[in-house]
Amino acid sequence: MSVGSVNQDELMRLLRRVAARDRQAFEALYGQVAARMFGLCLKLANQRELAEEALQESFIQIWHHAGEYHSDRGAPLAWMMTIARYRTLDLIRARRARLSDSDDQLAQLEDGRHGPLDESLRRDGANQLTGCLEQLSDVQRDSILLVYYRGLTHDELSAALSKPIGTVKSWVRRGLAALKRCLEP
Repeated sequence: MSVGSVNQDELMRLLRRVAARDRQAFEALYGQVAARMFGLCLKLANQRELAEEALQESFIQIWHHAGEYHSDRGAPLAWMMTIARYRTLDLIRARRARLSDSDDQLAQLEDGRHGPLDESLRRDGANQLTGCLEQLSDVQRDSILLVYYRGLTHDELSAALSKPIGTVKSWVRRGLAALKRCLEP
């Protein structure tokens, strides 16, 4: 099976076995999706070492939480890619905080309140929103999640993704427009 084609039913079967702590199933699951997940991590992190760390942490999370996966959360690959995306973004943010003198500023960004995306995901339209997010390009989806879910400003997003501010603003604006069209009745 090539990296481009993934059998979702096989992944579902492997996830069930991983939930039962089957190490051989975990190894098979890793073999089927690690390259794709690593590609996403590397694209987001733009640093091999950080991408490798994100991939490792993603698989640790999959090992511990495979039993929590349910098909209503989307396809198994999408669920695992989302874990990889969030782990990478968390590591980017953590590394940025360590390298920056503005630790206090980052601490103030997290106030414990739910953001707009959190509230949207809790509503009845959560499945529709997830589906619409999956239709966006990776850069649009990641930009929107970083801005609305993680609370980054456009300047912080530009720095985190090492892209010009105009580019990240365009990604967010176009992604939001696409989400709006997708979510309209």
